[in-house]
Amino acid sequence: MKLAAKIAELAGGNLSHVFFNSSGSEANDTVFRMVRHYWTLKGQPQRSIFISRWNAYHGTGVAGVSLGGMKAMHAQGGLPIPGVEHVMQPYKLNEGLPGESDADFCARAAQAIEERILEVGPENVAAFIGEPVQGAGGVIIPPAGYWQKVEAICRKYGILLVCDEVITGFGRTGQPFAAQTFGVVPDMITCAKGLTSGYLPLGALILSDRIWAAMAQGGHRWFTSGLTYSGHPVSCAAALKNIEILDREGLLANAASVGAYFNTRLKTLESLPLVGDVRGQGLMLCVENVANKASKALLPDEANESKRISDVAESLGLLVRPIGHLNVMSPPLTITKTQVDFVVEVLASAIRKVTDELVREGHRIG
Repeated sequence: MKLAAKIAELAGGNLSHVFFNSSGSEANDTVFRMVRHYWTLKGQPQRSIFISRWNAYHGTGVAGVSLGGMKAMHAQGGLPIPGVEHVMQPYKLNEGLPGESDADFCARAAQAIEERILEVGPENVAAFIGEPVQGAGGVIIPPAGYWQKVEAICRKYGILLVCDEVITGFGRTGQPFAAQTFGVVPDMITCAKGLTSGYLPLGALILSDRIWAAMAQGGHRWFTSGLTYSGHPVSCAAALKNIEILDREGLLANAASVGAYFNTRLKTLESLPLVGDVRGQGLMLCVENVANKASKALLPDEANESKRISDVAESLGLLVRPIGHLNVMSPPLTITKTQVDFVVEVLASAIRKVTDELVREGHRIG
């Protein structure tokens, strides 16, 4: 109860109820059932369709993989299951049109959601689910105003808004939740990793009073879901202590201030021939490697440049995560500006070294 109350306090507004589980995957699978159950209780059982985005990641369960938009995962198991629609991601570098402004791209990305709602019928759509910042998909930072447009579309058609904050929750963007960073109020939030800083497994689904009230009608709260380790007392104790430390040491403020510094310093890498884009939100950052800066054409997969960069960086004392043509960073919320300088210097050295190797191998860079 203490942890649930604390999470509700951090979430704010009418996000007053918490269902505990052991992971983000479990939280998102719970969303799938609970949202459909909610609409059945409201007398609209036909509202069963979820709208998500391509390249989204929502866990590894059957429902989570289906909600996610990663085609390689869909191919393993014959997914997605029926009832999930996918639309474009707000990734201007990859999906923007020639000469398209940020504002026009933002409007088009949000419009894709509304168009899909109208295609399948608003009366059939249960919820839109999205990561405020797509993490595993490559730190996709939405353009300014995107989330406000998405929220307005959901409210226009009476659709639930679900924010998957398994990565962004508990300070990653400088606020308790990234929904607060982007100025929206979802009906549900899923969270996990940051809740205990990974010291013990724990996940949670935070739900609004509106959803709770529907399940409480007639004095019954029978949503039949129970997980063996839901609300495990040791994990909950760890989460309470973790949240206490986050507050005591001002780590959310540190994520905001050092994150801004990190973004500025990392942008200096854009002068390197191999770097096509640098992006970040708080302490979620990414360097995208390209063969041609003007066209944003990528190197062939066999060049494996991101893994090679991460290997060189590791030899110099820095761990970064290679994903496709990206090098992704989500450093501890305790990181300092001095440590940021080290990261940028090492990464620059690694990129230069690998660029030289690629040129010698016959790849054209620039």
